Amino acid sequence: MSFLLTLSTGFVLPHAVPRSHRMSQASMVATDDPATRVYSLADQVARFERAKAEDNQRWLDIDSVYDGAYLKGKRVLVTGGNQGLGLAIVQELVSKGADTVVVGRRSSPELDKLGCKVITGVDVTDTAAVNGKMVEEVGEPVDFVINNAGYFWVEHETLDNLSFEEQAKQIDICAMGPLRVSSALQKAGKVKGSIVIISSQAGSAQWRFTQNPEGGDYGHHMSRAACNIMGVLLAQELKAAGVPVVLLHPGFNRTGMTSKYSDIWDKEGAVEPSIGAKRVLYEVGGITMEKSGTFINCEDGLQIPW
Repeated sequence: MSFLLTLSTGFVLPHAVPRSHRMSQASMVATDDPATRVYSLADQVARFERAKAEDNQRWLDIDSVYDGAYLKGKRVLVTGGNQGLGLAIVQELVSKGADTVVVGRRSSPELDKLGCKVITGVDVTDTAAVNGKMVEEVGEPVDFVINNAGYFWVEHETLDNLSFEEQAKQIDICAMGPLRVSSALQKAGKVKGSIVIISSQAGSAQWRFTQNPEGGDYGHHMSRAACNIMGVLLAQELKAAGVPVVLLHPGFNRTGMTSKYSDIWDKEGAVEPSIGAKRVLYEVGGITMEKSGTFINCEDGLQIPW
């Protein structure tokens, strides 16, 4: 008798949850006390419906709690800021008077219009470029490092079309990339504040049972799980230096990366990148050493289990 034992972590997007499961979960949380909540809901539809039922302004109107005044004069480095959520974050930073530095492979017309410093020719998978060009050109130390660069293979990956090359690419960009950038800046004495890692609920193993009942998208979920464990380890190592490291799920945003799921944007509460950016920066403004090593959902400010 023989056995094949595989230890792994995976996840897909919330649209995979059967509606019957979603509705049963929604009914189970009806008596949940908002004042004592620690963890967010795995079920994206139930999460959105709960926010509406409770008139949760933190979720439904981020401007009711966010003003971004803390950003004025702060130096902020953002990776992957030429499009999508990253661009929206940079636009918000610049509008609030932050001294913004964007690092990436290339710029974009929209990014160029903002007039902030842009360091191009740096791929987060290129150790030499990160340690060399990025560190040399970043200038003075930064108050916030926002590791935003990411990648999601366009195909829905199953056992029928497994791509180990794509899996490795996603892990390199989404997990090793933030470590390359953060470690290079820290070792060069360029970090004087917080390190932020834009991760995804896709990295929660516990939530796979709700969001991923049929499995699949191996590379996407493995890369985010790897990102999360990296962030926790980095948070532990940088405690002595007084540098907090926080992982953020930015929420469901209407970007090119999620456009293949545009049919569920409305029912799952997807927002424009400008709103997603404010949600992210609202959480960034509240980072403390006590929060270091936590994984937070920017939609409701609650934690996501590992």
